[in-house]
Amino acid sequence: MCGGRGTRLDADVEKPLFEVAGRPMVDRVRDALAESRVDATYAVVSPHAPETRAHVDLPVIETPGEGYVADLTTALEAVEPPVLTVAADLPLLDGDVVNTVLDAADGSTSVRVPAALKDALGASTDADGAWVPTGVNVVGEDEDAVVRSYDARLAVNVNRRSDAALAERLLGPRTDEQKSGGSVEEADGT
Repeated sequence: MCGGRGTRLDADVEKPLFEVAGRPMVDRVRDALAESRVDATYAVVSPHAPETRAHVDLPVIETPGEGYVADLTTALEAVEPPVLTVAADLPLLDGDVVNTVLDAADGSTSVRVPAALKDALGASTDADGAWVPTGVNVVGEDEDAVVRSYDARLAVNVNRRSDAALAERLLGPRTDEQKSGGSVEEADGT
């Protein structure tokens, strides 16, 4: 999903093209998906992101740009479930964490992290509750499930400049132990 305006980021470029550690976020997410077991990747764009559409080297699904849910609905009409959906503002995502989500998913699955983790990291959040959405979901035909993760790679959505600075710090040199990330747990319901 890379068609948002990114107004909270207050940047001169479209949000998916905003650079974190010298690379556009959409490229980082694309590379994470390429490193994973995902079979096919599409860029879901809107009229709000024409430069992103021209930039991505992926098949494109055009949406009307009427908001995340409306654009997601349009995108899902173009592909067969199950579908992994990923927001373009997750620059810490990598193939291992994508595979972990795929392994834990059970039908339609929302991936969430503790709000306390986001707070501890200093990441912004616009959601309420103890467990907040990550921007990664699986849309399937079965009942809804929740995967709860303590992995910081899923906890940093770049919505503000402070989030970008946090992501850059976390992308810095890491030890092998830090690269292994956190754990993922399955949970029923929402």
